Amino acid sequence: MAANATKCAGPMKATSQGAFQGENPLDYALPLAIVQICLVVVVTRGLAYLLRPLRQPRVIAEIIGGILLGPSALGRSHKFLNAVFPAKSMTVLDTLANIGLLFFLFLVGLELDIAAIRRTGKKALAIALAGISAPFALGIGTSFAFRATIVKGTPQGPFLVFMGVALSITAFPVLARILAELKLLTTDLGRMAMSAAAVNDVAAWILLALAIALSGSGSPIVSLWVLLTAIGFVIAISLFLRPVLAWMARRSPEGEPVKEVYICATLAIVLGAGFVTDTIGIHALFGAFMVGIVVPKDGPFAGVLIEKVEDLISGLFLPLYFVSSGLKTDVATIKGAKSWALLVLVIANACLGKIGGTVITSLLVKIPVREAVTLGFLMNTKGLVELIVLNIGRDRKVLNDEAFAIMVLMALFTTFITTPIVMAIYKPARRTVPYKRRTVECAPGDADSELRVLACFHTNRHIPTLLNLVEATRGTARRRLTMYAMHLVELSERSSAISLVQRARRDGMPFFNGKEQRTEQVVVAFEAFQKLSSVRVRAMTAISDLDTIHRDVIDSAADKRAAIIVMPYHKALHHDGTFMSLGSAYHAINKRLLREAPCSVAILVDRGLGGHAQVSAKNVSFSVAALFFGGPDDREALAYATRMAEHPGVAVTLARFQPSRPQLLDEAESAADEAAVEAFKAKVGAVKDGSVRFEEPEAYTREQVVETIESLSGFNVFVVGRMPPAAPLVEKPDELGPVGSYLVSPDFRTSASVLVIKRYDPATNPKSKRFDPKARPPVATEEDTLDEEMGMGSSTVVPVMQPPMSHTA
Repeated sequence: MAANATKCAGPMKATSQGAFQGENPLDYALPLAIVQICLVVVVTRGLAYLLRPLRQPRVIAEIIGGILLGPSALGRSHKFLNAVFPAKSMTVLDTLANIGLLFFLFLVGLELDIAAIRRTGKKALAIALAGISAPFALGIGTSFAFRATIVKGTPQGPFLVFMGVALSITAFPVLARILAELKLLTTDLGRMAMSAAAVNDVAAWILLALAIALSGSGSPIVSLWVLLTAIGFVIAISLFLRPVLAWMARRSPEGEPVKEVYICATLAIVLGAGFVTDTIGIHALFGAFMVGIVVPKDGPFAGVLIEKVEDLISGLFLPLYFVSSGLKTDVATIKGAKSWALLVLVIANACLGKIGGTVITSLLVKIPVREAVTLGFLMNTKGLVELIVLNIGRDRKVLNDEAFAIMVLMALFTTFITTPIVMAIYKPARRTVPYKRRTVECAPGDADSELRVLACFHTNRHIPTLLNLVEATRGTARRRLTMYAMHLVELSERSSAISLVQRARRDGMPFFNGKEQRTEQVVVAFEAFQKLSSVRVRAMTAISDLDTIHRDVIDSAADKRAAIIVMPYHKALHHDGTFMSLGSAYHAINKRLLREAPCSVAILVDRGLGGHAQVSAKNVSFSVAALFFGGPDDREALAYATRMAEHPGVAVTLARFQPSRPQLLDEAESAADEAAVEAFKAKVGAVKDGSVRFEEPEAYTREQVVETIESLSGFNVFVVGRMPPAAPLVEKPDELGPVGSYLVSPDFRTSASVLVIKRYDPATNPKSKRFDPKARPPVATEEDTLDEEMGMGSSTVVPVMQPPMSHTA
């Protein structure tokens, strides 16, 4: 046994000479680390996928994955544990995990807005203080029960502080993820929870630093020196390092790449700060966290740092920390009624302190009971910081294996119950907003009513075409148009996605993440368009998972009483004229909106209408071809084209085709079609400059229709109905319908953009009935039933502040 122990304790060589040389790669550090990382990623991502229907944050899957790979489950097999996680590899694994944790805490500091914390309201501050002090006091009380039973002989002072900190923590990133998942992130409740959690987060780090200083093995004088030196470090960072980082940020202007030397220097500073704080004796994490806090948040510098570091750290290295914790967590050490009673006690005290303190304080500051209880459960979430506290406590011999396992299970349980309980007790009232105008086509008495358009875009390249389209649709001065421009932002699994919400709320402007940075030109485009046009513009940002972002669009359309929603096509134009799909998720958004929207929907196929810049009102010169076969969708498209014809710079040609499937139209529909065409003909006679034309080509077969459409390929815009009574012009039409699908196919060579319109009909929009109490009974489908079972949340939409309007609403 001694020989084996000596052998295990020996250092591992980095690489092997290969299996063909008779060596086992798992006996060497690098191949073994690769296997460990791959296994951890597969297990944690697999569990995250399985827990997704329960709407659990990814940290739950990572904690459970770590426990399953440890001695509590798979690690009970000594053969597995010795092969994949041998004791001799733990130093390398822990080092990699802590490097990942070091840079992750740097990212956390980058995303923590100290200025926003200073602006925290009195209510949020009171809730945060109560949410810290009450569980901290109960944690101290719980520590006496632990010391009397399973943690005998541990230093009393450090143990009291560690238990208090462990129970009082609120995991800020985990809370933000849960709020985003439940679409509460930008509600009043979500803002209150985020503000209180940010204060709690800072307080938790201060208390943890105190706990680490007290847990040293030296005298109280040494602990005092550690604290004083740590305070000196924070002051030095603020006085000397902040100006250096600010200088780098100033030399990294918008629109230019950040120099590689600045990125490298900043990451080296993170490591250096970690070394200094480790030397002081308060853990290397604090140095990295402090560097992140003092990095300037304005400009592209911080965003580029996040982009360079986040995916590698969060995706590969950070899960190693959860596994490192899981390998130290042995549920089997919790034996007997006494130990399980302690587990129940610590869970009860954690919930009682955090939830009770938050609820009582919330009620005192006049928050309603249901919101107060919801806030209490939200503030009870734990996460990575909790594990950091517990691991440091275990490494410092403050917690033994049994106490460590109990506290890990407490953190897992309190976080796991948050989402289902909040979903059960807090269901925001969905506003039913009945409104009259849900289509572009309207009754004669409503002809002069305001047209409201909700125009959505995913990226900034859609903005010029959207602005040009809306300008061409503005109509006459007495027929006003309001454009609600909504930027659709995916809330990804990346932790930095939460900072997008904070930035939108702080800046009040649309923003772009990833490589598409928010630029002044985008802001100027919206402001200039409103000032130079008679169109009123209101900008918003919807932040949500792509699977549910369509609900944000639907709720906003109902809230703003939009008559039509304009959505970008799910394929982007390639340089050779073909379309490349953006992904099935974007395709699904459009299909859900076509089925569920409370108003008409238009899909805009962007081929660069007006070029890559917005065309001023006086320079607009577009030619529009409206293809009319009949039916409600074509009448809605004709109504849109008729409105475009009112613009002095837009020429509209209506090409009427005879329906190849007349059996799809009844007498009432045929009469409505004739009335719409006659109304357009009357407009042709009224316009003397020839900009409005009517054609009725003799095209009856598919080939004749295609030939006629090809003769119109020189127009700038095609406006068509989604489902006309026409035979498909392509073999497999998509959601654009039998004609629209041909207009975007490779067979049709044109530079014209295409607008495919579906008219609102409550009979085919089952879920829109909640906005229209007088709607006909819906036609339910299996797909609708499945969507309904998924549940629906409130809109996660950030309104964008605009300059004063040029005229009164």
